[in-house]
Amino acid sequence: MGRSMTRMRILNRILVTVAAAAAVTSCGDVVRSSRAPVFLVIDSLSGARGNTPTRFTNNLFSDVITLVTTPAPCTPETPCPTIFNDVGQAVLRLSPKDIGSGATTAPTLNNEVTITRIHVRYRRTDGRNTPGVDVPFEFDTAATVTVPASGTATMGFTLVRNSAKSESPLVQLSATGFVIATLADITLYGRDQVGNDISATGSMEIAFANFGDTQ
Repeated sequence: MGRSMTRMRILNRILVTVAAAAAVTSCGDVVRSSRAPVFLVIDSLSGARGNTPTRFTNNLFSDVITLVTTPAPCTPETPCPTIFNDVGQAVLRLSPKDIGSGATTAPTLNNEVTITRIHVRYRRTDGRNTPGVDVPFEFDTAATVTVPASGTATMGFTLVRNSAKSESPLVQLSATGFVIATLADITLYGRDQVGNDISATGSMEIAFANFGDTQ
């Protein structure tokens, strides 16, 4: 009986130690992932075709090939088939996590967030999401902008790469009337001025097809 009780005590101590270690690890992960005292908020996402890069819309009709009529030697009679990348635009701001029971504490200069990486992933609502078969490959791109403590920041980035329009499944659309409707998930990654990681994700609709001559 004495040996049995001793074994049970040892086993209980081991289990308590393991549970405590797991709890500490779990809490540590939570603290590290949410240490920044502000949220990065995406106020809006929009996109524009590469041949009209200032005409932003909330949903993008991405032309897989554009018939360009200028400059020479391109003419209306002999247009040049051209592939453009499409561009995105995000409007960003900061929001404090701790709003408290009284007056909200405004973000400070230390809370300003510098965005350095953007990840773009495409998906379809029908669940057919194999990259290179059903949707374009996801990718990372770099862009640097600092979101101020107050106000907003607007940043541009690549939304659809030129190379994606030369690869399956988009390249086949140039010779067909098919449309591939997708949702693009855009994740922005950055850090505040004291080194805390922070990110935010937004989505927008993109339809890929050969929409015809737009220039």
